[in-house]
Amino acid sequence: MSKILIAEDDKFLSSAYRVKLAKEGFEVKIAENGTDLLEQLKTYTPDLIILDLVMPNKDGFEVLKEIKANDKWKMIPVIIASNLGQKDDIDQGLALGANDYIVKTDLSLSGLIAKIKTYLK
Repeated sequence: MSKILIAEDDKFLSSAYRVKLAKEGFEVKIAENGTDLLEQLKTYTPDLIILDLVMPNKDGFEVLKEIKANDKWKMIPVIIASNLGQKDDIDQGLALGANDYIVKTDLSLSGLIAKIKTYLK
């Protein structure tokens, strides 16, 4: 069973992710902010991370920098799922090492699952 760690501060959205991904057979853990995600990574190694950018405590760009600077975590695929849809934000996220960038308003959960599966092959 593939393990997915999701950093998302929107409770409705994180719940929707959890339900849909669990139905697809994934083990899902939720981090409510960037600091929480980094804490969870110390004891939990996911197969993929879904990362929001706009979160309390530590934003997704900072978290992504820390993930990619850590030898234990840097190979974990990261999909950014954000409402920030500006080209600059997308370019910055990809330049920092994200594998993919999804604008939440443009994506269905089934589309997200299809993307996740391409990175877990």
